[in-house]
Amino acid sequence: MSNNPSSLTTIGVFYDGNYFLHVSNYYNYIHERQRRISIRGLHSFIRELVAELEGKSNARQCQIVDAHYFRGRMSASEASTKGNQLYYDRVFDDILMWEGVITHYLPLVSVSGRKREKGIDVWLALDAYELAMYKKFDVVVLIASDGDYVPLARKLNTLGTRVMVLAWEFEYNDDFGNLRTTRTSQDLLREVTYPILMHELINNPNEDNAELIDSIFVQKQAEGENVSYQKPAPKRTFRRPEEDEEYHTSYIISLKPGYGFIEYPDNNLFFHYSEVQGVDFNELRVNDLVRFQIGKNEETGQNIAVRVSLVDAESQDTIPVSKEEQEMDVTSEEPQMVEEPQEELPTTEEDTPEPEEVFDEEA
Repeated sequence: MSNNPSSLTTIGVFYDGNYFLHVSNYYNYIHERQRRISIRGLHSFIRELVAELEGKSNARQCQIVDAHYFRGRMSASEASTKGNQLYYDRVFDDILMWEGVITHYLPLVSVSGRKREKGIDVWLALDAYELAMYKKFDVVVLIASDGDYVPLARKLNTLGTRVMVLAWEFEYNDDFGNLRTTRTSQDLLREVTYPILMHELINNPNEDNAELIDSIFVQKQAEGENVSYQKPAPKRTFRRPEEDEEYHTSYIISLKPGYGFIEYPDNNLFFHYSEVQGVDFNELRVNDLVRFQIGKNEETGQNIAVRVSLVDAESQDTIPVSKEEQEMDVTSEEPQMVEEPQEELPTTEEDTPEPEEVFDEEA
């Protein structure tokens, strides 16, 4: 820490992108906030927090001079078979670009038939150490949870660089009733200068920090309808549009955190938020008319609804979207964009590597 309280404190931020996506999805689909984490808001929070911990009079004396985002990525040919995945990837790249975050991608590799990340943690650690050595960051912020980053924290300590880790811990039951747990490595938290327990700050804001905590999340453009509102149930009809024999139409009968069910004979169909297209999952309501295809759950073999889109109940056609709405609208996989993109994330879970369910290696 500089003895001069008016000197500039330089900050380098390094994202484990897959972990960040996992946490952001949790807050958007599981947590009561029902909003994603904002890149811009998170950076403002980091500056304010560093200013407080480093004894600065205001956040202007703490500047993020480097920010880097690391993640595995599917190839263009693979993404082209996944609906609008290429478009969503580009939108999120635009968000990172607007916020001055440099992206680093490695191709996903197949492991036991599933796409996985390989080498991302090593690449992040090497770049973070090299940049800290040459640019002499005062503080390095890691948005990561893995104990594999312990050697990086130790090496940064030898440079005299303070290390901050933004740590999240939470658990929830997934669609199949399995308990999913996310923790940050306790070994990593012990090695760093500033271990920040984000889940505690978010769940227990006080009068002094409530506004700052709220700014971490994407701000809604409008409050919209109350979540308890349900549309009147229309007369039920089931049909396939004549122009496309692969699609069906029916009504949403139930919505849960991150998934729902569509009425369809003989068994109702489960659908996941990542399959919703053209509208954010959180904007759906019970009794909405939707258009979908029928796929298979690879684990259970049961029929499920995929490529789900909202339909105009009167015309039975997919709701048209204007060019302006395309730029501003949000899907479950797509960030909001106004003149400058508002931070949200792509969320096609079946095609992106899932973080380990328990990130704490000691757990």
